[in-house]
Amino acid sequence: MENIKNIKKIDIHAHGTAFPQYLPSKEWVGRFCSGEETIAFYDKLNIEKGVLLPVSSPEAFVSPMTSENCKYITTLYPDRFLWFCNVDPRALTNEPNADLKQLLVHYKKLGALGVGEVTAQIYADDPKLDNLFGCCEELDMPVLIHITPKFGGGYGIVDDLGLPRIEKMLKKHPNLKLIGHSQPFWAEISADLTEDKRNDFPKGKVTEGRVVELMCKYPNLYCDLSAGSGANAMMRDEEFAMKFFAEFRDRILYGCDICDVSNTHPFMFNDWLNKMVEEEKLPVDIYRKIVRENAIRLLKLEEK
Repeated sequence: MENIKNIKKIDIHAHGTAFPQYLPSKEWVGRFCSGEETIAFYDKLNIEKGVLLPVSSPEAFVSPMTSENCKYITTLYPDRFLWFCNVDPRALTNEPNADLKQLLVHYKKLGALGVGEVTAQIYADDPKLDNLFGCCEELDMPVLIHITPKFGGGYGIVDDLGLPRIEKMLKKHPNLKLIGHSQPFWAEISADLTEDKRNDFPKGKVTEGRVVELMCKYPNLYCDLSAGSGANAMMRDEEFAMKFFAEFRDRILYGCDICDVSNTHPFMFNDWLNKMVEEEKLPVDIYRKIVRENAIRLLKLEEK
């Protein structure tokens, strides 16, 4: 069996700040890692590079991370980071006909490979978000979204139990590559989900739910295994996870979502993935797709 240590990972979900010294103190509010701090994680996790995701909405963090911030970090560490841009769907005029395309074209010319993490607190089928999705579809820029179950008390685009609004957008924009993420996305992996558990990390055996249904129905839906949400959805039911990996092997993306130097979730999930390969439950070719090749194909990177 191939030694998986020779397979360098690509982290689809990274954050970072180029200027940690200017952010609020950690005692008051957590801050994103610097480039150096994130690279220290990567060296331990066998990650070649990560995709930096700006967070532009004020609901998510006290000091949003800009597209320019992420672009700057990639200039400091070009071998370790790629980047997405982020355009809030309410930008420019806060109207559904705002010319967001001009902003996206600007960032794409600078090297942005996609858009996200989209965290604005508006409905998933709000006309303003529909406008952003349409622009991204036209420009062939993948979009990574964070879903939340309600307005207030958090961040992310809002959808109902069963993700009907996300489905509406997937159907309307068949060429939009949408990457699902967050607790309310991954909790939908099981059909027994109830409204009060949508923002949790459910445990126990999985009965195929809406995420599986949507992945089957819409080939433009991808998923991001980062943070406790994606990792938990897989680790809660090993048998289901291996089936899920096999069925959707071409649209599953490895990610970390490291936000602070104290984070430990990437190591737990990394150990579990390695264990699945070592026990020959997860074929190496599928592992390679998930941790590396799918990102290369989706982002049109040139494989070495």
